[in-house]
Order: sequence, then C-alpha cells, then structure tokens
Amino acid sequence: MADFREIFQINYKSNRQVMSVFIIHHLICSFMQLRPSMRRAAKMRLALAGASGSGKTYSSLLIAYGMTSDWSRVAVIDSENGSADLYAHLGNYQVLTLPDYSPETYIEAIGICEQAGAEVIVIDSISHCWDYLLDFHANLQGNSFANWAKVTPRQNAVLR
Repeated sequence: MADFREIFQINYKSNRQVMSVFIIHHLICSFMQLRPSMRRAAKMRLALAGASGSGKTYSSLLIAYGMTSDWSRVAVIDSENGSADLYAHLGNYQVLTLPDYSPETYIEAIGICEQAGAEVIVIDSISHCWDYLLDFHANLQGNSFANWAKVTPRQNAVLR
C-alpha cells in the first residue's frame, strides 16, 4: 500500500487527493471477487461475412453441429433459394424456406424453429431482410431521417 500512496503523492498536490483516490480505488476493488464459473442460459448471435461462395453456409452448419452434436437440433432459415440443401449430406438438419423477406416473416420463422426444438438456428441470409427494409424506407413519404423511426423497430425486433 505504501507504494500506491507514494506513486499518487508524486502526481497529486495534496495528501487529501491521494487519500480520495485510494479510497475510491479500495471501494472499486472490494467489489471485485473471483468466483467459480457458472453456465448460464445465454443466446449467442454470431454473424459470418464473406464473398459469395466463400463457405458461410457450410461453416455455419459445422459451427451449429459443433454446438449441439446433434443435427436434428439444427434449423436453417433459408432465403438463398435452397442453398441450405446443398449440404444435406452433412446431417439431418431442418430447413425452413422463407416466402418473403419481411422482418415479420423472419420473426415468425424463428418462432417456428424454436417450437420445433431447434437449439441452433442458422439464418441464411439476413441481408435480404435489410434490403427489404431499405426498400420500405425508400418508399415512405415525408422526412427521410424521421422515417427511420418506422424502420429501426422492425429491424431491432428481428435481432432480439
């Protein structure tokens, strides 16, 4: 502790400031505690980006299997014209093809996958939803900036 005070006495004009800094530091450190690790129910959101044909779908499926060790607990929401079926030889995962790209359709598809017991849901691809929202925004009348207030909640709803 003496070293801590000596360091701060050089940097501050009075001992009063040193003690204030020391007390604050002590309070912060008193809240830090080492504890055993604990598994918690948390959902991971992982995005893969890459050029067309770079292996995003294939890699997503391998990651999903690595997380579950059971292909039947993996679901793919497919907006890529059946690209998820290209890897059916990997295992017996579930595929849901989207009829349109509205955020509400994505939300419904996620619900269907959850109800079916999917532990990992691969969305291939969510960029179609963003394109849909950009088109929606472009067709709104009025102030372009203010119109984002109509778009953002729909986008956020998909990502929750």
